[in-house]
Amino acid sequence: MSRKGFEVRLGYAMRSRSHRTVQEVSSGDVAGDGMTRQSPWVNLPPELLREVLVRIEASEEAWLERKHVVACAGVCRSWREIMKEIVKTPEKSGLLTFPISLKQPGPRDFLIQCFIKRNRVAQTYHLYLGLTQALTDNGKFLLAARKCRRPTCTDYLISLDADDMSKGSSTYIGKLRSNFLGTKFTVYDGQLHAGAVISKSRSSRLVSSKQVSPRVPTGNYPVAHVSYELNVLGSRGPRRMQCTMDTIPASAIEPGGVAPTYTEFPLSSFDSIPSIPFFRSKSSRTENSSGPLSGQKDELLMLKNKAPRWHEQLQCWCLNFRGRVTVASVKNFQLVASSENGQPGPEHEKVILQFGKVEKDLFTMDFGYPISAFQAFAICLSSFDTKIACE
Repeated sequence: MSRKGFEVRLGYAMRSRSHRTVQEVSSGDVAGDGMTRQSPWVNLPPELLREVLVRIEASEEAWLERKHVVACAGVCRSWREIMKEIVKTPEKSGLLTFPISLKQPGPRDFLIQCFIKRNRVAQTYHLYLGLTQALTDNGKFLLAARKCRRPTCTDYLISLDADDMSKGSSTYIGKLRSNFLGTKFTVYDGQLHAGAVISKSRSSRLVSSKQVSPRVPTGNYPVAHVSYELNVLGSRGPRRMQCTMDTIPASAIEPGGVAPTYTEFPLSSFDSIPSIPFFRSKSSRTENSSGPLSGQKDELLMLKNKAPRWHEQLQCWCLNFRGRVTVASVKNFQLVASSENGQPGPEHEKVILQFGKVEKDLFTMDFGYPISAFQAFAICLSSFDTKIACE
């Protein structure tokens, strides 16, 4: 079977859908059915079709070719279901393919290299997947965030769409919120998932907007907390930060450990959503929380920034970013597992997330297991915020 012939027949799908996410054609009825009537590929025997799609998925290891996998998933419902079974999670493949990959843990053996572009005027931040080792490529767009100042806090709204970062959008996936001093941050997931504890706030509600699929619960589900300690040396010294991952157990970093993994965005109905009260008092959150950590004595994963060393010749604090960071900045950091998660071992020296400056408004962000791209992006956004008490 000719690969060229396959690409020609699928050309229409790639031209019309290459910029869209798979979730936008979740039903597949309108776009999908029109294509199935025109394409003889749908009539292939299931075994042969699966073999073709398996070979395509296995041969596309970089994003420029990886878009063929996404195009296959957008042909019709049967193709999409096969691709969802074939495509592995980033933890196993090290690849970001579908939008749901952004909420799944990264690979265990290496860090996925990304970069963030900051727009000071618009107060927006765009996350891109690096396509090459160079820091000058355009990258593949992943996520966008917009800074919103409030009287007592600051919100960073995170979206899958760079042109629509409103909370009422169907592409909204979460936010980062800081306190007034910029020393404590909470990462909220916009979708209900296993292990989520719903935060009591005005935004925790059922949205019945034309922009959002009906009966989709949107709200604030805390997944991480970030705190910065007071720096007695002011801006001359390195920051000290600590992250508490509310949905990841400390055992996840141990050999054989498992981190909770999304399988799909919850965009169907309440039938598939666990029964959880939408409003909880602070005391009942700990006692009645439901999820993978409830009923267990496992502790939450704690991350801390790796302590830099003072370089006498350069007269600055230094960390080994392996060439990924070129400009000294108080924002630069590397996160490792805290020693509070048990006896120090090799897993506590492994960098889970690193963030650093390379140009005035360009920063690198490299992340790996057990955190996701969404969690890593939100944590890095906290470094951009002004910290009155720390600087």
